[in-house]
Amino acid sequence: MVKYIYTLILAISVISCAEAQIRYSTKDKKAIKFFEAGKEAPNTQREEGSREPNYQAGIEYMEKALERDPNFIEAHLLKAEFHEYKTEYDQAIDHYKKSLEINPNYLRSGVTYFFLGNLQHATEDYENAIKNLDIYLQNRNANPNLQQKAALIRANAVFAKEAIANPLPFEPVNVGPGINTENPEYFPTITVDGETILFTRRIKDGRVQGRFKEQEDFFVSQLENRMWQNAIPMPPNVNTVNNEGAPTIAADGRTLIFVGCADQFGSYGENRGGRGSCDLFITKKLGSRWTDPENLPGTLNSIHWETQPSLSSDGKTLYFIRGIRGRNATNNSDIYVSHLQVNGEWSTPEKLPDHINTPDREESVVIHPDGKTLYFASRGHIGMGGSDIYVTRLDDNGNWSMPENLGYPINTKYDENSLMVGPDGEVAFFASDREGGYGDLDIYYFIMPENMRPTKTLYFEGLVYDINTKRPIPGKFKLVDIETGKEVIYSEADPITGEFTVSLPVNKEYALTVEYPGYAFYSDNFNMLEPEGMDAFHKDVPMVPIGSSGTGIPLANVFFDLDKSTLRQKSYIELNKLVSFMKENPEYNFEIGGHTDSRGNNNQQLSEDRAKAVMDFLISKGISADRLTSKGYGSTKPINTDQAIAAMTSNSEKEAAHQQNRRVEYTIVSK
Repeated sequence: MVKYIYTLILAISVISCAEAQIRYSTKDKKAIKFFEAGKEAPNTQREEGSREPNYQAGIEYMEKALERDPNFIEAHLLKAEFHEYKTEYDQAIDHYKKSLEINPNYLRSGVTYFFLGNLQHATEDYENAIKNLDIYLQNRNANPNLQQKAALIRANAVFAKEAIANPLPFEPVNVGPGINTENPEYFPTITVDGETILFTRRIKDGRVQGRFKEQEDFFVSQLENRMWQNAIPMPPNVNTVNNEGAPTIAADGRTLIFVGCADQFGSYGENRGGRGSCDLFITKKLGSRWTDPENLPGTLNSIHWETQPSLSSDGKTLYFIRGIRGRNATNNSDIYVSHLQVNGEWSTPEKLPDHINTPDREESVVIHPDGKTLYFASRGHIGMGGSDIYVTRLDDNGNWSMPENLGYPINTKYDENSLMVGPDGEVAFFASDREGGYGDLDIYYFIMPENMRPTKTLYFEGLVYDINTKRPIPGKFKLVDIETGKEVIYSEADPITGEFTVSLPVNKEYALTVEYPGYAFYSDNFNMLEPEGMDAFHKDVPMVPIGSSGTGIPLANVFFDLDKSTLRQKSYIELNKLVSFMKENPEYNFEIGGHTDSRGNNNQQLSEDRAKAVMDFLISKGISADRLTSKGYGSTKPINTDQAIAAMTSNSEKEAAHQQNRRVEYTIVSK
């Protein structure tokens, strides 16, 4: 917070402003001589080596001036300013106070009250900060732009005072020496299974051109026996001598997007091209190998600074920060969003609304795997001061809520960022240089306050394979929220292993369909409940080749009213897919078979009626009746026998088994 005020102090330096130049408050000529020399000393006597301004030299001249005249107001003000530049806030506050004690109205604008209140806020003296900022805000001669800043600082002081009086539980734990070293580690991202963490580490590298022999690379650590193992670097086609940073990884762990920045010669690394400053790059994992990173396709990257990406769990939505250099060499950064299009390119980014983005800086954006909870850091919202972390949530109408501050002591008067919230919503990771670490920035974790948690998600993993050969298949899969009918995820399995992993909000029912050329489409449904100790759901997806006649394929997402053959409307999505499949394979005929469990007295008739209801729907959509037959099997072909069900231990398990037996199947019949 204090740092961004420095530019204001430079711009309206109380000593060089017009209202203080006409006549000094002292008549002591030697005091004035010391003062005049001290004004120039920081620049004329710069520090050796760094060539930074020597504010201590200026302070010493001011002390000599004040020895001559202790009531020399300008000397008190400039000495305070020099102390502030050196972050010696207590001394600065002391001299601002002394100048006001001598003459509180010496500067008509009252700007001294602003400087004093600002530093009192920085030193957590909130009561006096509010008092002095109020005096400044009531001054009719004050600078209107500076009054806006004063109003924000005052609001921050009020917020901080209340937050510190009501602290949240916060016990950060260092993730350990497997990840943290004497080098800085930051920007963690974690896979949805919670077992792999990828982060940025700044390392010394003699290959780097220029004065500073350092660069940023990615490192990966695995969780084994509840301990993070020694991190290893990403392969050399990803890590280069240039800077790679701020990674984000898709739920399946197979898509990585990161920031690559040009070096002093304009190079982004071997075989990489950029569009300006820092760009976003993408690499994909095929089996165990990462592809060579490419500049993100589409119109997302620009001549500006794109950084800190966060990818949604389905890999289709990307949030990121764009920094634009403004007037007077100031930098403003906002949150943008882009969507993956059908052609594989990313859409032109859109800026999030103004109640999220502010005229100040937003950074460190993170979208949780639930797809609707967004965390970000900002200097422009009311908070503790500096850069605080906030949360906003997306409602069912596509609107973002007003940001909420995560509270104290997660946020402090210092800068907070690099937050990453785990899939369960309970554990969060962040970077800090707090005492007790391994050196510089380390990665820590903590338990999130309940009111700031996202919707809990579990990861759903599957394996797509040929039912006969067991060969992996890169099938395309879709997950639909059965209650709303909305598509949640559409993606494809790994082309080499046939595996897929996604993250899904808990306590919902989902429909799964998988398809691949040459195979009958697969369907299933499941409840993503939250059993104790359960972190994941697994499902094998055996795909039946179209030529394999005689195998019944369940239509798991076809639903009927209880003990009736009336199709429910939510069945139409799957039945329309079956219609498309039949039209794409006109050389085959199909049998529609109805099945029930062993309970009830009208099973045979019910199975016949349900099979016929499905066949009638297909005919109504243009499938020739000559290609279709329907048959009811009653309870004669159960997936789970009554004996097997009786041996099950829980009622929920037994009911799920009965539900599997109640089904409609389609069977491919050769002509």
